[in-house]
Amino acid sequence: MRHKRRGEPIAPVVQWIEFRIPVPTIGVRLPTGVLLFAMKTVILDGHLANPGDLSWESLQTFGELTVYPRTEPSDVVSRCAGAEAVIVNKVVMTADIIASLPDLKYIGVLATGYNNVDIEAARRAGVTVCNVPAYSTDSVAQTVFSLLLHITNRAADYAADVSNGRWQHCEDFSFTLGPIRELAGLTMGIYGLGNIGKRVAAIAHAFGMKVVSPTSQPQASLPDFIKKVTFDEFLAESDVISVNSPLTATNKGIFNAAAFGRMRRGVIFINTARGPLVVERDLADALASGQVGAAGLDVLCEEPPRNGSVLTSAPNCYITPHLAWQSTAARRRLVDITCGNVAAFVAGKPQNVVS
Repeated sequence: MRHKRRGEPIAPVVQWIEFRIPVPTIGVRLPTGVLLFAMKTVILDGHLANPGDLSWESLQTFGELTVYPRTEPSDVVSRCAGAEAVIVNKVVMTADIIASLPDLKYIGVLATGYNNVDIEAARRAGVTVCNVPAYSTDSVAQTVFSLLLHITNRAADYAADVSNGRWQHCEDFSFTLGPIRELAGLTMGIYGLGNIGKRVAAIAHAFGMKVVSPTSQPQASLPDFIKKVTFDEFLAESDVISVNSPLTATNKGIFNAAAFGRMRRGVIFINTARGPLVVERDLADALASGQVGAAGLDVLCEEPPRNGSVLTSAPNCYITPHLAWQSTAARRRLVDITCGNVAAFVAGKPQNVVS
């Protein structure tokens, strides 16, 4: 039996079916009013969202479906040739790639962030781009606090020492690896007060933390426990900073040497949003000097960090491999909403449009 090579697609499924739905972007209406429809859909990097425990079955009802676990940049155009719909997680869809795909009418992003798609190029080409908002809210918020509690309570370090016999040979009934910081009474500053940011704020409030945010939203629209502040006030007042903002052209590198210099000395810095929001060398320097006491990061500027990162060797820097979105429940919502986005597009009523 021949085994599939890495990156080889799952065998395509072709199915012609009838839909009694409004005329979609693609399709032919028969005289009876029944739509005979077949659409070629390609998923370019489906492995992380669905390594095999979930199903793409609903997408197969729209015609030919080819799923690649991952795709190199040089293979994008050839794999998408003739496809009307392309679904990507982190594969980059540049203006040149979009222009090279004349049949393309829809790009679905298997994520909330869509900075890997040239939205302006898609608009010019008449390609609809849809994302998946809010699917990972609980999962990401949980990761924020798993990183924070790892820094403040060091449960894994204590467990390792106990396993290595330190408690067994301890002169006292307990031992300590250093001060344990209590969250109650500290100020949590949140940069990015969308769905995830608000969930982080609610959890911080439940821990007894004060919450501030440099949000553009009016104070009257915020929960009573969130205080709207300026960006400078946010930097100066926060004991813990959680970054939960999308990456845009205007906020790239916003957490730089100047920003770290205006923070409280010893601040805990958490980033579960996008790596390029941070100037990595500046954060590494701030960690080395103690200006930033510790950092918990789920994202880096390059993922995976093929060329290394100054942060992987920085002191008191704890990095997880962009896994905040990966809970089973979140991935199930991601796949379900992605399939729903395609169905809505086919029905002529696209949802979650970002183009």
